[in-house]
Amino acid sequence: MADDRQAELDKVIGELVAANRILAHQGVVDAYGHVSVRHPHDKNLFLLSCSRSPELVEPEDIMTFRLDGSPADGRKDNPYVERFIHCGAYESAPDVMAVVHSHALAVLPFSISSTPLKTVIHTASHIGETIPVWDSQDKFGDTGLLVSDLEQGRDLARVLGNNRVALMRGHGFTAAGRSLGEVLKISIYLPQNAQVYLDALRLGGTIKCITPGEMAIRDSFGPGGRELARAIEYWANRAGCGHYLRYNKTK
Repeated sequence: MADDRQAELDKVIGELVAANRILAHQGVVDAYGHVSVRHPHDKNLFLLSCSRSPELVEPEDIMTFRLDGSPADGRKDNPYVERFIHCGAYESAPDVMAVVHSHALAVLPFSISSTPLKTVIHTASHIGETIPVWDSQDKFGDTGLLVSDLEQGRDLARVLGNNRVALMRGHGFTAAGRSLGEVLKISIYLPQNAQVYLDALRLGGTIKCITPGEMAIRDSFGPGGRELARAIEYWANRAGCGHYLRYNKTK
């Protein structure tokens, strides 16, 4: 039984390492940004790398954190300052199983203007109909523009609410998924969706967005869609980290 639990944990850690490298290869994160997953054996814990650039993350870099941001495994490694983004998301929503924080440039215009970001491409349909913007200045005034404590993390989670994505003014975005695969798909296609929408706005005229009904149909296939495993396998192998994944493949 203990061996089975350790094997399950090792599998999740491998998938998390792959997720870090996939996001780096896709240009969603660079030296900064991070991805986490809820612990498979304890909903009050989550797994997140120590403070390291995502492209370089290895299994031994993965730490275990409590929902207040404190390390739960006794390790002394330097953690990410913004781990509280993840704390707030997991604490506020039991269905959130994975979280990404990114500084993707394509979304930033929508975080600093009055023009809301809309979902316009089908691969981005899991982003959802509403994409709110969190402005740290609303509650905390002038800050270093980092989510550096639990109060800020909880306030970001409040704005995120039941949505899958919240933009962060002049900063980037936070995505929360019902699976690691779903949050990867959201995070990869969100900047692409933002770029397409920006291009359409420049053209002028009427822009037709993905409808709530279309989103619901695609969401009915499950978190991330029916062919998500195929995409993850592709992304991982393109990023050179396919060996970190272990799937139960279905036809």
